[in-house]
Amino acid sequence: MSLLEIRKEIKKQANPKQAVILQRFFKTGKGEYGEGDIFYGIKVPVQRTIAKRFKDLAFEDLKVLISAKVHEERLVAAFILVDQYKRSDEKKKKIVFDFYLKNRKGINNWDLVDLSAPKIVGAYLIDKEKDLLYKFAVSKDLWEKRIAIISTQTFIREHFFEDTLNISEILLQDKHDLIHKAVGWMLREVGNRDLETEEEFLKKHYKTMPRTMLRYAIEKFPEQKRIAYLKGKI
Repeated sequence: MSLLEIRKEIKKQANPKQAVILQRFFKTGKGEYGEGDIFYGIKVPVQRTIAKRFKDLAFEDLKVLISAKVHEERLVAAFILVDQYKRSDEKKKKIVFDFYLKNRKGINNWDLVDLSAPKIVGAYLIDKEKDLLYKFAVSKDLWEKRIAIISTQTFIREHFFEDTLNISEILLQDKHDLIHKAVGWMLREVGNRDLETEEEFLKKHYKTMPRTMLRYAIEKFPEQKRIAYLKGKI
């Protein structure tokens, strides 16, 4: 299966009306985080199905696809890489990981990060040094910062929280709403497994962290406790 074939299949699923909705939803206007991104208007389950059909697409074709102007082409490439990583031995996993990092400029919206980074970057680094994530956490690039925190979701699922908390601390005063949401989400994920650990972090920082971050972090708390955090009365 070739690049030409997969691009033809993706384009065949285009829905112009849905594309207009997605371009608003993913903030593609001038000055917005997704400025200039182009959508065909294809739903994620359809993209997953296409990715499965083309799961063995060669890296030379994936390189073109993940650098494409069309959002769905990049997301299908990300899904294929996730699948190839999952099916690979350790040597091939390293190749997929390296390819993903080398081509990360194509992972440039929150869905692309969230649906691929934990399953490639997080999965690869889980038993290795995490220096890369700390480097990304202090990057000027929005998506590298989101990769840094979202990749730790894989660690959280293994009940390893240290890097999530450390990176959350680095990102506490970040200015971007998408980082506030990502950090709050990962803190909530920590709390789903170890509430005491999440609250220890929150009690130290909740009065100064961005409001959106706090709201995401305490979303599943009992109402009385959630209100107390929001009012600063913990």
